[in-house]
Amino acid sequence: MITSKRLWLASVAASSILAATGAAQAGGFALREQSAIGLGNAFAGAAAGGSGLSSMFWNPATMTDIRGIQTSFILSGILPYAKISPTSGTSGALQLSGGLSDSGDMAQDAIVPASYASWQLNEKLWLGLSVNAPYGLATTNPFNWSGQLYGRTSKVSSINATPTIAYQLTDWLSVGAGVQIMKFNVRLTSANAAGYTNIGVLVPNSIFTNATTGELKGDDTAFGFTLGATAKPWAGGEIGVGYRSRVNPKLEGTFVAPGGNPTTGLAGGTYDIRSDLRLPDQVNVGVRQQLTNNITVLAGLEWTHWAKFSRFPVYTTANALATTLMFDYRDSWYASVGAEYAWNADLTLRAGLGLEKSPIKSDTRSVRLPDSDRTWTTIGASYKWDQKLSFDASYAHLFAKSGTISVTTPIPFAATTKGHVDIVSFGLTYRWDDAPKSVAKPVLVTKG
Repeated sequence: MITSKRLWLASVAASSILAATGAAQAGGFALREQSAIGLGNAFAGAAAGGSGLSSMFWNPATMTDIRGIQTSFILSGILPYAKISPTSGTSGALQLSGGLSDSGDMAQDAIVPASYASWQLNEKLWLGLSVNAPYGLATTNPFNWSGQLYGRTSKVSSINATPTIAYQLTDWLSVGAGVQIMKFNVRLTSANAAGYTNIGVLVPNSIFTNATTGELKGDDTAFGFTLGATAKPWAGGEIGVGYRSRVNPKLEGTFVAPGGNPTTGLAGGTYDIRSDLRLPDQVNVGVRQQLTNNITVLAGLEWTHWAKFSRFPVYTTANALATTLMFDYRDSWYASVGAEYAWNADLTLRAGLGLEKSPIKSDTRSVRLPDSDRTWTTIGASYKWDQKLSFDASYAHLFAKSGTISVTTPIPFAATTKGHVDIVSFGLTYRWDDAPKSVAKPVLVTKG
């Protein structure tokens, strides 16, 4: 029997991770870095339990693979590099003294935490809780640079708590569901130069040197849900499908426009604003197959409905149009394969390869997020300290394709982009109740 003291310690541990998540800054708009185990195999088979306890982020039904009462804590360090270099298609009106000015490394390093807890109530029923940062962005361009009219700083942060339930219908079929409770924050700044829409040809460079800063910020708490199912139709194999619903934050905040917004006719000043966003829903499919006592292969496919993230008007409380957030994204795909090798009863090695189709097209790429298609290469390992405690560590390098930016109004801005990302992730998992003694070797059986 688990003692009340252990239950109390588990609650304190989960709460501490929740507090840490509130201070995190994420390094990309959609964050896949939710699992140290998953990162090691490029998140292949995550919807089929391939990421251990943290698989419940992608598919709540995978909790039925986790026996007893367990918690898992993950810290992922994201080390991105991104640079925007203006080209000759940029208007001379945006040039500073000395000509065109690039962004330098605009991407910000970040620490992304995640935590998971699962409690098996009986042979059929599990309860769980996950706390994650599923969305985030942190980029900083120079105060005076050629693209400052379209972006100086950008920050998006989120905290998502998901209470979850899973039920094992039969020895081979399980289902699960959860409720997403998300706190979502946005802050965007850019140069605000009065009268820029009246530019006929070129404007004296001084209009954009030390120009005042316009700012939009807002936040909201919104809700969604998760659903999932797993099947184990043959020995050593598992198939999983998970769904994360759309979340629709109704942002409320302020819009600061010292020079006004001639495009919408808004006079200069500070306004209380509102805007309805639509964050995308997502489907994950995973497969996991144990080939021998030592080798397991995994595969995964992820589809994200980014096409719903298009254009969002921002209104003042007097129902005047302040500005419009322009994205026009397309649906994205992520496919991955991975493998695990059990070196011995305590040490597991893994590697993976992932291909990601970005939701951002060449004609919608912006100075705030110059994202592009990426290739993930990953390695990782897990070590079982004893029957209760295990550690995980993984590393990934993301090769990003070069891209272009082409803004035509109000002032032409053209640029090329390049970047890459390094990610390191560490995790630990602890079982709070007494685990049964392990057998000498794993065997190919259907889990029940």
